[in-house]
Amino acid sequence: MICELFGDVGDWPDQDLIGFTAGLDADLTLAAYASGVFPMPLHESGYEGIGWWSPMRRGILPLSGLHVSRSLRKSLGRYTTSVDRAFARVLDGCADPSRPHGWIDEDIRAVYTELHERGRVHSVETWDGRGRLVGGLYGVGVRGLFAGESMFHDPQYGRDASKTALVRLVDELSADGAGRLLDMQWLTPHLAGLGGVEVPRRRYLELLGRALECADVAWPAPATSVSRARSALESYERRALESSERSATGSHGCGVPGRCGGRAAS
Repeated sequence: MICELFGDVGDWPDQDLIGFTAGLDADLTLAAYASGVFPMPLHESGYEGIGWWSPMRRGILPLSGLHVSRSLRKSLGRYTTSVDRAFARVLDGCADPSRPHGWIDEDIRAVYTELHERGRVHSVETWDGRGRLVGGLYGVGVRGLFAGESMFHDPQYGRDASKTALVRLVDELSADGAGRLLDMQWLTPHLAGLGGVEVPRRRYLELLGRALECADVAWPAPATSVSRARSALESYERRALESSERSATGSHGCGVPGRCGGRAAS
């Protein structure tokens, strides 16, 4: 069930930015995600508080629509991936001040670190053959929602490393076929090339309501989460084939998309 922390959706302004607060904390941030809203500082505008955003055109990646190019498929063979083994280092990579349009300040870092310690923020790491962390991503998990926050790659050693982490993430989210929602906030050409699409705000909130009815993701324990990057793609494609075969034979479970043995709705 969607939280109405920010009031009735019909009263929200017809723009991406819907509100302001002087600061943020972990509980407010979690409630915001369950309302279809996420925080981002407004430092570039001169305002030192937090802006709360719900894009009119929301970027999502339907879990059944992941696109793996030939070059990415080849890159997967060079890496291993893990879950929650190096969250602080992934956050450092995403917050690198040399990156353009940086927004991860100390307040954001503190809140998302607390949420990670509470099991609500997760990271996926990509490692090369020499054991170097060369890419990764992190985001917020609330029941069937995973809200991707940021991703990075090492420009020298990590070609396709952030994309590799995304492949592992999609495999984890789609493992039980529970119809989860992968939120990407705003769609970029980079994310569109991986299968991302845009949906109107109202449609996003409908999908969010369904996702919040799902159980939490059964994330692997960090110590046992290391695997070949290609394994994630293999298991994802195997489940996709099985789902296609069930559809072809008329086995549709409960018949409600994204609710009973299906993939995330788009």
